[in-house]
Amino acid sequence: MAQRLDGKALANKIQSQLAANINHDSEHRDRPPGLAVLMVGDHPASAAYVRNKERACERLGIASFGSHLPADTSQATVAEIIDQLNQDDRVDGILVQLPLPDHIDAVALLNRIDPAKDADGLHPENMGRLIRGESGLRSCTPAGVMAVLKEYNIEPAGKKAVVLGRSILVGKPMALMLLEANATVTIAHSRTQDLAELCRQADILVAAVGRPNMIGADWVKPGATVIDVGINRIQDAESGKSRLVGDVDFASVEPLAGAITPVPGGIGPMTVTMLLHNTVLSYRKRFNG
Repeated sequence: MAQRLDGKALANKIQSQLAANINHDSEHRDRPPGLAVLMVGDHPASAAYVRNKERACERLGIASFGSHLPADTSQATVAEIIDQLNQDDRVDGILVQLPLPDHIDAVALLNRIDPAKDADGLHPENMGRLIRGESGLRSCTPAGVMAVLKEYNIEPAGKKAVVLGRSILVGKPMALMLLEANATVTIAHSRTQDLAELCRQADILVAAVGRPNMIGADWVKPGATVIDVGINRIQDAESGKSRLVGDVDFASVEPLAGAITPVPGGIGPMTVTMLLHNTVLSYRKRFNG
């Protein structure tokens, strides 16, 4: 059976260290780190994510400056709030919760965030730093994947990695981070030919497509490391209750893989943790230069 890569345990470990750092830093500075999360509308999943982030801030001692705006809030109003947060010395990290209502241009808002406060690591300046191999704020979910690989001593260097998905949130920065770690990387997507065969060649397979249980045992090389980024809510046929599953059919792949992340409890907790990590990193950089 594959080794289970416990992202929840690692997230707790990192958050404990962050809390200790915040406690130490706050003794020597006039304020704690601050994170502002903007949510527009009442998307149920987004509301749950935002609550989790706010609770995590409270546990760690990070000041929370959230704004929950009505779905009909204008582009100009959200942009004005971002401008105010950019100038607010209490705020070290800014996150715009996606998805946004259709009438709002998400890219324009993400680009408006001060790169030094870009807690989600999605500003073009921070993405450019990643491409150039320079230090900077990193996209949270891929950074969480890399932290899990490091924790379990899974070395990407020299390995063949396949990233299934090409979104700006996960797929593209994930590929760049693996490349930075000296893996040989292929990005696969809906237009890729012989997709299953390509995935079977991967030493490290990262699934980020948002299709429940898409990847079965016949897609996976024996002994491969399988990282499941997908979070999909499905209805259980027998109980009628909903449950979370990943993009990987865990039951069939676990006996074959060398290591695998579960859903839930794998990469999901690491995404929130890396958001907090980025906020604390920005906070320390603002004070230390």
